[in-house]
Amino acid sequence: MSHISKTAIVILAAGAASRMGQPKQLLEWGKHTLLTKAIETANATTAAAIYVVLGANYDTIHPTIKTKAVQIIKNEYWAKGLGKSIACAAEFILKDKETYGNVLYILADQPFVSATFLNSQMHAFKRNAKHIVATHYSNTKLGVPVLFDVWYLKILSQLEADDGAKALLKTYKPFVEALQPEFKPVDIDTVEDYNKYLPHSKH
Repeated sequence: MSHISKTAIVILAAGAASRMGQPKQLLEWGKHTLLTKAIETANATTAAAIYVVLGANYDTIHPTIKTKAVQIIKNEYWAKGLGKSIACAAEFILKDKETYGNVLYILADQPFVSATFLNSQMHAFKRNAKHIVATHYSNTKLGVPVLFDVWYLKILSQLEADDGAKALLKTYKPFVEALQPEFKPVDIDTVEDYNKYLPHSKH
């Protein structure tokens, strides 16, 4: 559809998962790992490209990505937090020869995110309007997956903080549209989370 801007999906998977005690990107999730599940979901969308940001445990995780459908971005400064991974991807895409209309950031530890929802974010996007399409968590909280007009890439490339792009959502609130997800917007951060939400087929 010609009115849909080309989208680059960025899967953020650079964290050390300190609360999990092991690389959560490699935790089994059905017939996948959390990371390969995120890649499969992204691959099922209409996005033009998929990037995966890796950092902690890079040498362990990188070989598990067998598909050629993604480009790997190595974040050497992953320990600085999520903001640095967002910035690393934004900087990479700014230098890329490909041109996109928007960039959609998702997390590797949100296995309930669906391709349908990601597509709905892309379809909601308004070109040339500094549009941001976020996920509605509550009346006071918006978050990832979140889609940014490429206009924001320069700003995103300068992020440092661990709270990601939350400040941008506040600063540019008039340009933000929030979509209600049909899935559970939960992160798998701890062993308790993992055991609670793990698909029943694994028990």
